[in-house]
Amino acid sequence: MTHADLIIRNARVMTIDDAFPAARAIAVSGKVIAGVGSNADIDSLAGPGTRIIDAQGASVLPGFIESHMHLFHGAASLNRLDLAGVTGLNALKSAVTNWAGSNPGSGIIFASQAHYHILGEGGITRQILDSILSDRPFAMMAPDAHTAWANTAALEAAGILHGAKTGSGSEIVMAADGTASGELRETDAFKYVTALTDTQGRESLGYTTARDPDPAATPAQKTADIKVMQQGLDHCASLGITSIHNMDGNPYQLQLLQQIDDTVGLKARIEIPFHYKNDKQLPDLEEAEHMRRTWVSDMLWCKRVKLFMDGVLDSGTAFVLDGYPNDPSSVGDPLFTADKFNQIATACDARGFQIAVHAIGDAAVRRTLDGYEAVRKANGKRDSRHRVEHIEVIDEVDIARFRELGVIASVQPLHALGTGSYPDEPTRSMIGAAKLKRAFAWNTLRDAGAKMCFASDWPVSPVNPLASIKAAMTRRKLDPSHPDHRQSLHQAIHGYTAGGAYAEFNEHRKGKLAKGCLADIVMLGANIEETKPHSIDQMKVAMTICGGAVTYEKQD
Repeated sequence: MTHADLIIRNARVMTIDDAFPAARAIAVSGKVIAGVGSNADIDSLAGPGTRIIDAQGASVLPGFIESHMHLFHGAASLNRLDLAGVTGLNALKSAVTNWAGSNPGSGIIFASQAHYHILGEGGITRQILDSILSDRPFAMMAPDAHTAWANTAALEAAGILHGAKTGSGSEIVMAADGTASGELRETDAFKYVTALTDTQGRESLGYTTARDPDPAATPAQKTADIKVMQQGLDHCASLGITSIHNMDGNPYQLQLLQQIDDTVGLKARIEIPFHYKNDKQLPDLEEAEHMRRTWVSDMLWCKRVKLFMDGVLDSGTAFVLDGYPNDPSSVGDPLFTADKFNQIATACDARGFQIAVHAIGDAAVRRTLDGYEAVRKANGKRDSRHRVEHIEVIDEVDIARFRELGVIASVQPLHALGTGSYPDEPTRSMIGAAKLKRAFAWNTLRDAGAKMCFASDWPVSPVNPLASIKAAMTRRKLDPSHPDHRQSLHQAIHGYTAGGAYAEFNEHRKGKLAKGCLADIVMLGANIEETKPHSIDQMKVAMTICGGAVTYEKQD
């Protein structure tokens, strides 16, 4: 008999396997699960070299599957000023000056998580940022990573104080005096400023809607980028993440990850898409084919095409039906016409690719679903599991189409109004009272038969799955007449495990704890079933196992 390499006993095992939902112990042999059952059942698999861990009643779950994140971008944010929770001019000035004092030099200070109303409702200008820091470039990014603001020094260093050319959907907002106001909308506008950072914006390759430049990274820069990526992977492992659906599609990032895998090994399984930007042409799908042929391992693979259909609500770039409440004449900025998207989606589907589309506004969601319907008519029905990412607002008539078309709803609990993760404004006003009932409509979609997976969209929101699980379970109604979109504990964990596995066509191998499945496991520091929902985000991960290897272990 082959003995187990590792056994966890005295645990509260939530298998997320309907056939055998709970157990007390689990055994790992090599890269797979050797058994799940009672302590006595699993003890019989122990041998002289077996490592035995006493969980002392703590929860053991399938490894978390992060179904929508930006690994390089999130990893880079770990080394930058975090403005989450900062409100008001004095608090912002204190945070920036303290950071500048601790990080001396002349390089740019680039901050993240600057909420749209961080300085109130009056707007953010370069002159206001100059009053905070004038002798050094300073810029800050909104939580949704679709708008940035820069001081005069940063605009001058980037060469855009007097404007510059940007692609469709992006804008360097100009003031009345003909100079840049400081507001930079969408990626093709703020790329000039991110080029001033230590990574020179390379973390945005494949992430932005702008055309990717040749990174032309030197060997030293590649080494530094790998270090950043490894830091991000370490961070994810410490939070129980064993699989990542990365949303940045570019060969450079793949090369970095492959080098990590070849040298020290990846701490999570990573899927990388091909990003079809709105300036690409159908022959560019040959690059997607190359990526799919080249990266085929269980740790790093490419089988998906990702697109942006629109921007975000807060900046008015999300594509909406009926216009915005503050400007009914504006419907946002769709990045693809209906005909163009239908053509692209049909070509991708004909090649057997899964498609994932960023669609936040209700018009963007409809255009994406219309495209998927056109794909089915052109290519025939298949188990494609195409995805819609975010779905922050949806029209009533489009809800049932997710089930009808077999489309996956990929949602981010921490983004939703009512979770307390971010201020309700300006998102609430940009949606408008008439549509709030159909905003972040998780249970409406679930009840209509949609398959769902959960994620963070890191660095847009914190990557900690336990924070998302808390947000999913504790979301409040914005109006008594609205549906209750709170998730049960099982539903929330399912979204981060089996839901993610289904979204990557791996539901038979992962996302659950069953004999023969991949040994991707997370052990928490306590019993999540006995933890109050509002305290779940305070729980810690005790151990993370990916493919049978311990990738993180909490030190006492």
